[in-house]
Amino acid sequence: MFNTRIVSIVRKEFTQIFRDPRSLALIIVMPIIQLFLLGYAATTDVKNVPIAVLDQSQSAQSRELLDAFRAADYFRIDYYVGSTDEYQRLIESGAIRAVLVIPPDYDVQVLDGKAQVLFVLDGSDGSVGATALSTARLIGQSYATKVQESQFALRGAASLPTPPVEVRTQVWYNPDFQSAYFMIPGVIGMILSFITTILTATTIVRERERGTIEQLIVTPIRSWELIVGKLLPYVILAFVETFEILIVGHLVFDVPVRGSLWLITLASGLFLMSSLGIGLFASTIANTQQEAMLTVMMFNLPMIFLSGFFFPVQAMPKFLQFVSFAIPLRYYLVVIRALMLKGVGFVAVQGEIISLTIFGIVIMGIAALRFRKRLD
Repeated sequence: MFNTRIVSIVRKEFTQIFRDPRSLALIIVMPIIQLFLLGYAATTDVKNVPIAVLDQSQSAQSRELLDAFRAADYFRIDYYVGSTDEYQRLIESGAIRAVLVIPPDYDVQVLDGKAQVLFVLDGSDGSVGATALSTARLIGQSYATKVQESQFALRGAASLPTPPVEVRTQVWYNPDFQSAYFMIPGVIGMILSFITTILTATTIVRERERGTIEQLIVTPIRSWELIVGKLLPYVILAFVETFEILIVGHLVFDVPVRGSLWLITLASGLFLMSSLGIGLFASTIANTQQEAMLTVMMFNLPMIFLSGFFFPVQAMPKFLQFVSFAIPLRYYLVVIRALMLKGVGFVAVQGEIISLTIFGIVIMGIAALRFRKRLD
């Protein structure tokens, strides 16, 4: 027979597990969340890449070329621009990944068999950029073959010396598509998110487990002073880690830091408000350090997968793209990559910075109020 003592221990452990419904719910729910995130968000397929069009020809031939890009399902034409400055601002802000520039005499060039169009690509995301570049060239070749066949039929010619349409390409910010240029700025966001939330949540819960939090409550320290005092060391450590990654990334991996360090500091500080707020909120929910860790992971897993750190947001289902707008890390990654790789100013990322400010104030405010009630 099976050892009855082992059966008793197993029964006891299951009893303890079921007595902690929060941990049990996290254990059951987390695999389901991971399943959906990995099933839907974890995709390297490149599609629906937002692009702009500068159509200076406005001819039937240029519209045929745009139809070829639409039909490929890799690109989504979101903007029609009228100047180089306009599409440069869109690329700098991250609103588009590329722009197709069609020259004024494109229709004449097609008839002469020597048309050229320009495809300008944002290379800051190496994985998306390389695929988009090759796809644009393939679309151009396919369209050129179609035009060539129609010209054969009209002229009765056996062949043409060169393709009638050529897609010339330019890659901005990261011409060699080095993955470090894309990953290292993202690592800053990931570390700020993971380290601050985990340390904040577990530290406060550990104080409660040891009974030292009650000793602090009976002192003349006010609740807001306790919150600031507990969070400030992690703010300092987070900034130390941020600049450590910037320095090592620049010296070892040659990742450029083209933007203002003050703007990088400002954006990191605003993002820290959200991360620390999540950690503080988790500490008010959890009763043990283990429960605090599981609670924080419930926040961090969707944040990492839906932020665009690993996988392009444009390739995700529409529902997950909508959910990603509630992820502060998504906005921070746009800002930090734009500042480091593109060297943009405040205007180009002001929308993301405003969003980070709102998220930081709301999340930290809710967490602080709940923490103060828990102390009372």
